[in-house]
Amino acid sequence: MPDMTQQAVPSHDDPAVRSLSEAVGGPAGEHAVEPPRRSFWTPVRVVLLVAVAVFGLSFLQKAPCRDGAWENNSQYKQFCYSDIIALYYNENLANGAIPYRDHPVEYPVLTGAFMGVLGIPVYELGKDRADFDEARVFFDLNAVVLSVLGIGAVAALMALRRSRPWDAMMLAAAPAIVWTATVNWDLLAVSLSVFFLLAFGRRAFIWAGIFLGLAVAAKFYPLLFAGPMLLLCLRTRKWADTMLTLGTALLTWVLVNAPVALLWPDSWLRFFRLNSERGVDWGTLWYVLRFFVPEGGGEVLNDPTWLNALYLGLFLVCCVAIAYITLTAPRRPRLAQLLFLVLAAFLLTGKVWSQQYVLWLLPLVVLARPKWTAFLAWQAAELMYFLCFYGELINAGGGFAFPEWVFVVASIARIVTVVVLCGQVLRELYRPELDPVRAFADEVSEDAPYRVATA
Repeated sequence: MPDMTQQAVPSHDDPAVRSLSEAVGGPAGEHAVEPPRRSFWTPVRVVLLVAVAVFGLSFLQKAPCRDGAWENNSQYKQFCYSDIIALYYNENLANGAIPYRDHPVEYPVLTGAFMGVLGIPVYELGKDRADFDEARVFFDLNAVVLSVLGIGAVAALMALRRSRPWDAMMLAAAPAIVWTATVNWDLLAVSLSVFFLLAFGRRAFIWAGIFLGLAVAAKFYPLLFAGPMLLLCLRTRKWADTMLTLGTALLTWVLVNAPVALLWPDSWLRFFRLNSERGVDWGTLWYVLRFFVPEGGGEVLNDPTWLNALYLGLFLVCCVAIAYITLTAPRRPRLAQLLFLVLAAFLLTGKVWSQQYVLWLLPLVVLARPKWTAFLAWQAAELMYFLCFYGELINAGGGFAFPEWVFVVASIARIVTVVVLCGQVLRELYRPELDPVRAFADEVSEDAPYRVATA
């Protein structure tokens, strides 16, 4: 049995944290009690307090845009744009429309339901009151609920890493939380995905399946989790628990989607049609290529049919490579490492990479490789991209912020830092002695169901 009293000390183990700790007296000394006794400020409380503060900062960062009264690109100039406010009007919630029944929402069913559950009461409260700012109230309600879910995800991450509670600080204090937490509803799927990992690690496979099914019903990307789970089954020959989880997830997804798909099939299909018809989006690999190749890539990069074939083919090549690595690595890879690699490959090769998709990767980076140096470099690149993206939107809106190449450089920086993180995870797969997590084998871990003596 592992010694659960042992805890990682980041100021000893991580060079970046060691350097930062000099501002508060330096690394913990050899006589420091770890974990501290009879202290109110335990790691759990400190991390959760930081999470509350960061989500509070996120709310303040979006505050200038809360009323929806955007003029002269003010939402971009103040870096506070949010889909939540814009779509309150664009999805007809401001007119009392019920998602899917009255208006074909562009999101998966659970996200549409989330919008409706908060949006319809706001409309009912404000329809007869001229002084009632519906957009502001709608945003505030969404911000509170999404923040609670985000803080819950931080707590779940600590429950997954009981011997490494400070790892969750990477999620709690992530700069990306400040500027993207309430850009869209992605935190709903992100939190459900972390809850799935916790339930799976605790061998609560029915609950794990429910959370995974709900996550896929909110945002389609957690569907990618099935591939790494099945690959680990191939390596460990432990199929029953994974199949129970995936079967429950499929049933949950069907139960959530079936009413909408049967009653309003055209509205339900809008999400799938939109994704198949979309062209190259800002900041993607294909966007960068289109900038450098003659005539913007011509028909190949501008025709959705060609583009879909290219990005799906490249993503499939990445998946085959990850499968090979999974089966040939000297030790069984951890589930979080594979989830991160697959999701990173999906974003790197995909035709859409919205600014808030950084939230998808955050918990998986923390679980896959809890080291601060590359993480902070990635966050810096994401911040640069965020700022340049709003400048690009100003350009698109008829103004001028900077030349196009500035945004392309920011896009390349984001791509490169994610590739570097992938390379570091791959190195630790083939040199498992470098993996900081393997030294602390918690009983509660997202890959616990795959552990075998010969792995």
